[in-house]
Amino acid sequence: MADHQNGGAKPPVSGAGAYTINLDNFSKRLKGFYTHWSDHKSDIWGSTDAIAIATPPTSEDLRYLKSTALNIWLLGYEFPETIMVFMNKQIHFLCTQKKAKLLQTVKKSAREAVGADLVIHVKAKNDDGTTLMEEIVGAIHVQSKSDPPIVGYISKEAPEGKLLETWSDKLGSSNIQLTDATNGFSELFAFKDVSELTCIKKAAYLTSSVMKNFVVPKLERVIDEEKKVSHSSLMDDAEKAILDPAKVKVKLKAENVDICYPPIFQSGGQFDLRPSASSNDDNLYYDSTSVIICAIGSRYNSYCSNVARTFLIDATPTQIKAYEVLLKAHDAAIGALKPGNTVGAAYQAALALVQKEAAELLPNLTKSAGTGMGLEFRESGLSLNSKNDRPVKPGMVFNVSLGFQNLQAQTNNPKTEKFSLLLADTVIVSEKPQEVLTAGCSKAVKDVAYSFNEEEEEEPPRVRSDLNGTGVLPSKATLRSDNQEMSKEELRKQHQAELARQKNEEIARRLAGGGSAAADGRGAAKTSSELMAYKNVNDIPFSREFAIQVDQKNEAILLPIYGNMVPFHVSTVKSVTSHQDNRTCTIRIIFNVPGTPFNPHDANTLKFQGAIYLKEITFRSKDPRHSSEVVQLIKTLRRHVTSRESERAERATLVTQEKLQLSGNRMKPIKLPDLWIRPSFGGRGRKLTGSLEAHVNGFRYSTSRPDERVDVMYANIKHAFFQPAEREMITLLHFHLHNHIMVGNKKTKDVQFYVEVMDVVQTLGGGRRSALDPDEIEEEQRERDRKNKINMEFQSFVNKVHDLWAQPQLKALDLEFDMPLRELGFHGVPHKSSAFIVPTSSCLVELIETPFLVVSLSEIEIVNLERVGFGNKNFDMAIVFKDFKRDVLRIDSIPSSSVDGIKEWLDTTDLKYYESRLNLNWRPILKTIIEDPQKFIEDGGWEFLNMEASDSDTDNTEESDQGYEPSDAEPESASEDEASDSESLVESDEEEEESDEDSEEEKGKTWEELEREASNADREKGDDSDSEDEKRRRKAKVLGKSRMPDRRDPKGIPKRPKFK
Repeated sequence: MADHQNGGAKPPVSGAGAYTINLDNFSKRLKGFYTHWSDHKSDIWGSTDAIAIATPPTSEDLRYLKSTALNIWLLGYEFPETIMVFMNKQIHFLCTQKKAKLLQTVKKSAREAVGADLVIHVKAKNDDGTTLMEEIVGAIHVQSKSDPPIVGYISKEAPEGKLLETWSDKLGSSNIQLTDATNGFSELFAFKDVSELTCIKKAAYLTSSVMKNFVVPKLERVIDEEKKVSHSSLMDDAEKAILDPAKVKVKLKAENVDICYPPIFQSGGQFDLRPSASSNDDNLYYDSTSVIICAIGSRYNSYCSNVARTFLIDATPTQIKAYEVLLKAHDAAIGALKPGNTVGAAYQAALALVQKEAAELLPNLTKSAGTGMGLEFRESGLSLNSKNDRPVKPGMVFNVSLGFQNLQAQTNNPKTEKFSLLLADTVIVSEKPQEVLTAGCSKAVKDVAYSFNEEEEEEPPRVRSDLNGTGVLPSKATLRSDNQEMSKEELRKQHQAELARQKNEEIARRLAGGGSAAADGRGAAKTSSELMAYKNVNDIPFSREFAIQVDQKNEAILLPIYGNMVPFHVSTVKSVTSHQDNRTCTIRIIFNVPGTPFNPHDANTLKFQGAIYLKEITFRSKDPRHSSEVVQLIKTLRRHVTSRESERAERATLVTQEKLQLSGNRMKPIKLPDLWIRPSFGGRGRKLTGSLEAHVNGFRYSTSRPDERVDVMYANIKHAFFQPAEREMITLLHFHLHNHIMVGNKKTKDVQFYVEVMDVVQTLGGGRRSALDPDEIEEEQRERDRKNKINMEFQSFVNKVHDLWAQPQLKALDLEFDMPLRELGFHGVPHKSSAFIVPTSSCLVELIETPFLVVSLSEIEIVNLERVGFGNKNFDMAIVFKDFKRDVLRIDSIPSSSVDGIKEWLDTTDLKYYESRLNLNWRPILKTIIEDPQKFIEDGGWEFLNMEASDSDTDNTEESDQGYEPSDAEPESASEDEASDSESLVESDEEEEESDEDSEEEKGKTWEELEREASNADREKGDDSDSEDEKRRRKAKVLGKSRMPDRRDPKGIPKRPKFK
């Protein structure tokens, strides 16, 4: 068992030499104590003339005492059986000889800090200390201004041991007025300095690491293997993990850590949310609808931290709703802990949210939202209840603990009919937003709710995706499944049906809130009013020659017009050409004129609407050499200015990044040398390799050239990937960023650093080399060794960066290198060429070919698999994003053999997918949704893509393929209108041709598209001999296959299949 002393840091038993008191801390805190005592003497300290603190002897009981806390705060160690008396001019200590030797070192510091002499009374071994106590009491009478003297003490700490009982009797019989000084010490300990906050941060990091890396995996393993483990044994294991930080990969010395309380594990309907709760000997109960509460706290150098989490097993909707309300209330309480608010505002914020979200849960809410925390686990006077009006100030630390007690669940099992919920985090108050030190241990619904689905007849809803739409991440895997009757395909269909329901609810909420619009990110164009070559006429350079001149310094061209040299800024030149005849050379200059195509009116032209602009000018010269030189100079200068202005415009749209903090001498930067970068730096010189260094708040890549440097801030990294070379030629690190940065003169959101693991060589010899050739074998071995060496170097760099990102100041960024899962990869064409596309845990990526492909799964709304059917060798994937203003991403020509693997992957990552036999034209579909979201929701949301539901409805209706006959009243008009509506959603060959003609970038067509065009052309030729009735019938059949329901006919909307 751990040493349960409040202090945990004791003076040495073998002498004072092994321990030293931190004199700087002692002086600073003693001065702070005396200043606080002097400033608040009448209102908080009870007008005391002296303060007497007696520390009791050591005990094996787990307890927190203010006397012990004062020892540790002031001296750094616990001094049991020691009496301290503080007066204006003197500080008296009554202790044993060994403690007195250690206290001798602070005499000078006490005098310099507060002007008080330190008087040490050494008690002999067999002495009861009565004589020494009389000396101290006499000093109190002499130095006190009051009669009788007022002495402050801690009233709640009863005297323990012979020495303290004697001291208590002496004070009671010495004509001294005693008053409680507890509030003064509570106020004094409430504000933590930098060293105290560091200790609390280390303790909190250990606490969250034990919960995340030990407790949660332990519970999952117990449940998965259906073991019978008692709460008390889980408590012992968790305590051992705290006392040995190396078990959870935390680099803290074991002698400096301790537990705040024995870890608490509760389940099976018996819950106690009080801090004094304990773990009983009952076995962990994890059947359906059960709840498990875990709470652990650790200390570092006696400073406390705490975290509590609730885990839900096959939760009912009632339990999920209660937990979501508690989660919001807990966050509201944390958000209310701002400087300027009262301490009670935290509980009031939680109370108001519960009243708004679920008023029926108010009677079950805990009566406070936690307490202050530091050297004591519960600091008196800082309880987060509605009546506490003490102000919140920076430097305070709180254990924000909130819960619901004894809620009712609709079950018949006595162990699950009542349940409780509890959440707790360690929070630091600062001028900036509150710092939640234990945020690394997730409390999101998707991370604490587990679904086992053992009961088929009454299956609880899967809590596998974030219903608020904040992220779609791989959910907690089902740990156990005894249901082997259903096939994988049936289970997948059931899960997809549930996802469809959740997706429609989510999109209804999102569209009701106005949706999301992405900024176009374009900078303002430079107006003509900003173009100025010369400020006045005198700045124009004088020239004797009356010829065209180029002033590169002022970026202007001087043109001779009517006997004057007229300057034009080079940016006003649209184009310059030269043409040489037999004897003369013609120079033609065309200018940018506002109001013409691609040159819209700017503010200056609208202001001076009567201005006259020069559109074109032509010169003739008999000197062809001068003419060609002038044209070349103008083109070069124009290209340079255009490039510079383009780069400036790109930089103007960049988000300002924080400044890189370089690592100091104490922490050398983590370095990975000899890397190439993509996109590469501009310039015509030879490209150079560079080094990637990890510093305090970001990476820096630099080459030997001073202008080739890129800083990537950790806070700007959205996704980080490490892809070792397996079948590829390179090993790489890739960063996908939140905001664009400049690499050279290129604006990019993707930065990649890579090394070629093998050289691309070509054998000059004509013949093939034998596989048994020793040189060939040796060369292959060298390549394998080089590849393994490079992969190991990258892996080492990644591991070191992970350790850096695990530090408390970077933990909130939640950064981690993701590795592509090659076994789930598939071939496709995301841009213009075929590539191997690989999923990761949070993205879909292709990092070898450029342009790179990085798609965040959390940004995907749905996935539609197009051209899926028998006989097709390939199919396409259309990815629809949650931002409907964003273009749909298409991945074409995916082999049909990959369709099952892709479906399984999409289902596992909680992405809703649909299938269609045709390629859809997504722009009008998304435009329709944006224009009338309510109609889209009423029509069933995305279910118009459900091919199976639509086919089943079509088969059961009278307007099927076989039974369709056009109406006599409207022979062709109605069908043509319907055809125009339906065909607008399906890309026909004519629309493809028109879109190709209108687009600026023409793309080559695949063999499949060419074959489709040929077959369509043949079909059209064959249609010439058909009758009009047959044409109408064929046209109606095409309409029957359209996936989008007619917006004008609500009866035609396919109903959503219901799953129980």
